[in-house]
Amino acid sequence: MITSKTQLVGLFGHPVSHSQSPMMHNTAFSETGLGFAYAAFDVEPENLEDAVAGIRALGLKGINVTIPHKVAIMPMLDEIDPLAKRIGAVNTVVSRDGRLIGYNTDGMGYVRSLVEETGIVLEKQVVTMVGAGGAARAVAFTLAEQGVKEIRIINRSRERAAVLAEHVGTIVPTKIVEQGEGEAAIADSSLLINTTSIGMLPNVQETPVPAEWLHSGLTVSDLIYNPLETRLLKEARAIGATVHSGIGMFVNQGALAFELWTGERAPTGVMREVVLQQLKKTT
Repeated sequence: MITSKTQLVGLFGHPVSHSQSPMMHNTAFSETGLGFAYAAFDVEPENLEDAVAGIRALGLKGINVTIPHKVAIMPMLDEIDPLAKRIGAVNTVVSRDGRLIGYNTDGMGYVRSLVEETGIVLEKQVVTMVGAGGAARAVAFTLAEQGVKEIRIINRSRERAAVLAEHVGTIVPTKIVEQGEGEAAIADSSLLINTTSIGMLPNVQETPVPAEWLHSGLTVSDLIYNPLETRLLKEARAIGATVHSGIGMFVNQGALAFELWTGERAPTGVMREVVLQQLKKTT
């Protein structure tokens, strides 16, 4: 029940009607008995600055930030966490002592779910990543800081891949996979990650790499969680590779935001279950 003592958090994005976050977080708050409530706010880009002022004026405890505001919001905040600064995007804001502090929980949410679900040892991994957008930046920087051996980037735009490789390359060896070299790059990799939207509903027959490039020694990870098992993961599973879906990243990035706002451990099992139930209803 919402009372005058309820602390409000929420989501800034455009659009937000499809988001699973309000249901996931409100279930978590109910499960833990914390006096919080989560609401989604559809904020058009020209209204973002006013919306950020509203965080202060209304006393919100914090917000999640999604497309298209993850970069635009950064100059409007008082402080940016070092990892979020390196990634160049914010997905969580915490209001603390009158200051708005920006974080990025996408990368750590991904890594937490990857390790928990597969048992993978990050320090032993040679990583090939498909994509070089915002999600790729979050994952690449976090994997680099966790000590993977090498990162290789396959991307349609060589220019964007080069920028990412240059920045991540200051932490671990990172290289661009040139056109025609994708199969060879994956052949001696141990972790393949799709950070693109290729294979997302409704385009479920699409896949970012041909099935013949996969091998049983891979852990194949897809950031997509709708469908729960993409064509890429189905083909990887069929040849005996370890597979990891995007649902864990979504739940864990939310769990980390929950923990930043409340100071309490998030009930990730409950959060995962409610999202899975909703996804099964819509597929």
